[in-house]
Amino acid sequence: MGDVLAGFHTVWEFDTDSVLIRFERGIRTPKLLQTLGERRVPYEALAGVEKTPGRHGTVVLRAMPRPGADPLADAAGGRLKEGCDPYRLVLPAERELLAEYYAERIRAELGPDADEPAERHLVAAPVPPLSFKGYDGKASFDGRAVSFRWFWSGASSAKWKAGDQRFAVEELTGVHWSSPEAPGGHLRLLRRGTDGPRPGAADQDPAAVVFGRGYGLVHESLPFAAAVLAAVRAKAPVPPSGTVPAARPDPGGIAERIRHLGELHDAGLLTDDEFSAKKAELLAEL
Repeated sequence: MGDVLAGFHTVWEFDTDSVLIRFERGIRTPKLLQTLGERRVPYEALAGVEKTPGRHGTVVLRAMPRPGADPLADAAGGRLKEGCDPYRLVLPAERELLAEYYAERIRAELGPDADEPAERHLVAAPVPPLSFKGYDGKASFDGRAVSFRWFWSGASSAKWKAGDQRFAVEELTGVHWSSPEAPGGHLRLLRRGTDGPRPGAADQDPAAVVFGRGYGLVHESLPFAAAVLAAVRAKAPVPPSGTVPAARPDPGGIAERIRHLGELHDAGLLTDDEFSAKKAELLAEL
């Protein structure tokens, strides 16, 4: 497409297979958007786009990501304030017709599975290493493991008793992020083998960091949560046997194994019956 649509604090640059969303740096731009900088969103990652009236003489375009396509949107779980939504473009009301034109252009580019959850992440997550300070501890993620180091001034006795924590990505099934802008905000790691009742309060759970006023800010903790979620999904176990078609054996490899059996037979290390049986087994794999 190659066109550019500039709004307040945000610019959408259209390409043939994606839209590049760039966020301006400035005092009026939310810190989360400044931290993200820019995000390339393939059209196949979108479920749709809508145009609605905005406030104070504006019109709003909002793209809607497919569930499972964007780790940031999945981690946020709809708990972001409107102004921090990275899929939202605010334009002057006089550009409403232009907004509708581009909305139609995006709709025309949507993939055949737009109404279905994505099987994999299609939008890149923030890149580790990442860290932030919560109220009761510091969280760090190096791409392989999440570490929690507790603060004596905020951590509960339960966390002090458990000690500092380190969770390899392979130990996790996901992450739950509750916005620090709401009461009870926290980041909790979801661990394998704990599919029963949810753990207790976050301040008592060694797999959770508690937010507080001025701690675990959205622009620090949400990209962190998204990066962990993306790493966990990338390390997800291979589906059980039978759900994925088995790969066909390599005919060249089987021929080589039969040749080796022939050498053993010629050397007298395999009887005629043993050679015939083994050869039949290998040919049956083709």
